[in-house]
Amino acid sequence: MEVIAGWTHKAVPIDDASRVGEARRHAAQAAAEMAWNEVDAGRVALVVTELGTNLLRHARKGRLLIASRPQMHEIEVVSIDEGPGIENLALSMQDGHSSGSTPGTGLGAVRRLADEFDIHSSVPEGTVCVARVREARGRGAAEVPGAQRVQIGALCLPAPYESVSGDAWAASVSPEGDNFNLLLVDGLGHGPEAAKAAQAATEAFAEAPGREVRDALQQLHQRLQSTRGAAVCVLKLDTEGESIAWSGAGNIVGRVLSGIFDKGILTQHGTAGMQIRKPEAATMELPPHALVVLHSDGIETRWQADRIRPLLQKDPTLVAAVLLRDHTRHRDDATVVVLRRKEWR
Repeated sequence: MEVIAGWTHKAVPIDDASRVGEARRHAAQAAAEMAWNEVDAGRVALVVTELGTNLLRHARKGRLLIASRPQMHEIEVVSIDEGPGIENLALSMQDGHSSGSTPGTGLGAVRRLADEFDIHSSVPEGTVCVARVREARGRGAAEVPGAQRVQIGALCLPAPYESVSGDAWAASVSPEGDNFNLLLVDGLGHGPEAAKAAQAATEAFAEAPGREVRDALQQLHQRLQSTRGAAVCVLKLDTEGESIAWSGAGNIVGRVLSGIFDKGILTQHGTAGMQIRKPEAATMELPPHALVVLHSDGIETRWQADRIRPLLQKDPTLVAAVLLRDHTRHRDDATVVVLRRKEWR
């Protein structure tokens, strides 16, 4: 099993021109920490500048989310706003249609500069966009290990005024890509102690990433007894059998969603590391073209599937971005992980 270490995003609200520079500097620091060459570091700086300037000039409550993804030698930049939306998305993507006096030429430049790019906009709700810039060493590599079979979109943000997240996630994939395992953990509360509990859970998961979901939950419960505890969910996606199995405790919830299907993923009561019932596994057959969505309680549970269905064929990160934008509670760590079998796209 190859383990995929989950990433956490830095959120930069774009409410002033100086915040565009702040976001650019954060991306530049991330590139330097991964020892990127100047050309690729310059590409990610331009992507951040264009997206940030777009938000500043044209959007309401815009923010950039930036994450390093060292396993893939790339930096992910997510742009989120709350309106007014783009009425003519095709026009906005044309060369020469610029966000203003910026080094590139708007969204068309971002699409050319990025190794991966996707966008969704609705009026008046707003626009979400994801751009990934990959350093030369990572060119030709899969988006994540096992990406030939499963595509992941994930956003993880600390609670307001916290520098670390008490949420975390990790995944693993078999060499053949036929089994994909996901852990989502929400340490009790938020801040450094919650982050320690989340880290303990991801470390335990990485030690035996291919366990059956019930055994994995029991292992996590034992490991977390030296921490304040956490809500956890372990999910296994069988890409050959087109089914999922999961086991969890606490307030990690999710949905399986397609154009004609919508069913919840629920976990048992309890807190891993403190008190849980005997772990039980649940299973579900996956309909064609379905998304699997898991999230922590930083996201409201009663979200409208109709907001998500227009994105079923989009990058899963855009699904996570819409849920984060429209359903964040704004008082806790917030994490959304979205899975889709790659061949469904």
